[in-house]
Amino acid sequence: MKTDLTKILSVSGQSGLFRYVAQAKNGVIAEALSDGKRSPFGMKSKITTMEDISIYTGDGETKLRVVFEKMRDALSGEAAPTSKASADELKEFFGKVLPDYDRDRFYVSHMKKVVDWYNILRQYASLDFIDPQEEQKEEKEADAEA
Repeated sequence: MKTDLTKILSVSGQSGLFRYVAQAKNGVIAEALSDGKRSPFGMKSKITTMEDISIYTGDGETKLRVVFEKMRDALSGEAAPTSKASADELKEFFGKVLPDYDRDRFYVSHMKKVVDWYNILRQYASLDFIDPQEEQKEEKEADAEA
């Protein structure tokens, strides 16, 4: 089953990733990928979907989905280095996976989050992602046939 990164959430101040479940009166209800525990997050929570995150590169920005796909291909589906790896090891890894990453704006702290998120998705979801543009194209074709 493909993972829809528009429904996978990062919540500031919370470890791990969450799957969007429903809209609540004053926020959202999300389910932790790791244990399935549901939690409400209010309007003051900083919630970001994985689809909205990009990494700075020499050419501008690269969507996180594309970075995850490059990581998956480079690692042959194996786990990425952990966030406890040395800064040099993480820089070397991203140098292989995303050689044109912006060394001035993509910090080691960001690298740690990305490898943690990748490993969480690998363990609890799928590294095969839904492409939102492909999905919209398929919906338009289905509507045209109806």
